[in-house]
Amino acid sequence: MTQHTRPSRRRRRMALAVPLTAALVCAATACSAGSVTPTSTTTSASVARFQLARLARQDVAAGAPGVLVRVDDGHGSPIQIARQAAWSVADHKLGVDDQFKMGSNSKTMVATVILQLVAEHRIELTDPVDKWLPGLVPNGHAITLGMLLNHTSGLFNHSNDPAVLKTFTGQDTRQWTPQELVAAAVEHGPLFAPGARFSYSNTNYVTLGLVAEKATGQRLADLIQQRIVKRLHLEHTYLSSGVIQPTDPHLAHGYEPDAAHLGPVLPAGTPPGTHFVGGSRADGYVDVTRIGLTTEAGAGGVISTADDWARFDKALLSGRLLPRAQMREMRTTVSEGSSTPNRYGLGLEQIVTPCGTAWGHGGQVPGYSSEDYTDGTGQRTVSVFTSTIFGLASPRTGRADQALVNAAVCAMFDKPVPRATASSS
Repeated sequence: MTQHTRPSRRRRRMALAVPLTAALVCAATACSAGSVTPTSTTTSASVARFQLARLARQDVAAGAPGVLVRVDDGHGSPIQIARQAAWSVADHKLGVDDQFKMGSNSKTMVATVILQLVAEHRIELTDPVDKWLPGLVPNGHAITLGMLLNHTSGLFNHSNDPAVLKTFTGQDTRQWTPQELVAAAVEHGPLFAPGARFSYSNTNYVTLGLVAEKATGQRLADLIQQRIVKRLHLEHTYLSSGVIQPTDPHLAHGYEPDAAHLGPVLPAGTPPGTHFVGGSRADGYVDVTRIGLTTEAGAGGVISTADDWARFDKALLSGRLLPRAQMREMRTTVSEGSSTPNRYGLGLEQIVTPCGTAWGHGGQVPGYSSEDYTDGTGQRTVSVFTSTIFGLASPRTGRADQALVNAAVCAMFDKPVPRATASSS
């Protein structure tokens, strides 16, 4: 879902503004003056595991249906944690190796494919959209592939179109094609002149998927499979056709608030009657696992696991998937606006945190919210998956989930949550 109709991922992602009390930050035997002071790699890992397990339980107790955490600080085995609400166990027992709908994390894979084609001189970042998709996008002669990649194209976000939104929430079962998604977007007109500024738009990456297909004669799903998945031996990762198989035992279940609980947290301007379709569950949730992904395509249709995604992030940032010149392009960033220090590259974000600068992306589709980051070398990785989007709009749940993300990112860098952050209120 877009920033217009969902809780702002950018407001909560890595803000590290939610306080952690000393009781949550410290293990009883490794705490001094409200902060953790690791005495060895082993002790540090033990403290981090204790903190994260406790924070994951707290997140679920605060209302999150389920959470998955994976942290690799580059030393030894990763920390892996799965916790879920008791009422959700009957649907699916959550495990650390479960598949998750990755949402906009998919953009990093699509950008990788595009930059591989650039390295092979099959396309150029300066190519106008019209060169590959003539007539699909108004003013396509002035919008370059580079602008699509860093969200400076000015194209309206198709996810904000009322008809697309109905399918996104499961109220309509229409099967959208990528071409139809772009057509829905351009009916609204551009937001600004090409290249003028940054505005996040899923339409950019649906369009890039079509460019990759036109340039190669292959389906985007096959390009991702051949160029990334098989190369890295990712056993549980693929670009979905949009239809979710109802018997897939490895897919974690996702949940959203029912109509009564959703209404009060929807942003102003959301079409009346917007609600998620799914079977009723406890705590005011509905099970939205089977809502399809045809509104996502190259913008958010990948399904994966935390372990697979860590392998992908490591390979990408360590230079195994792209030549050095294209890696520099991917990490050349533009400002996301004055309200955040974070910057956007080519399908990759630079995230500023008190524990260090991280690279990666986040993603949200119905029932699934994920944050995946790595350090600048690809040696350390972190993933935090939560099985809801709008469930985090509750202040109590949102605070608990952000506290978990904060601690996980700091654990990735093998650092305690900074004392000022942990003790502020």
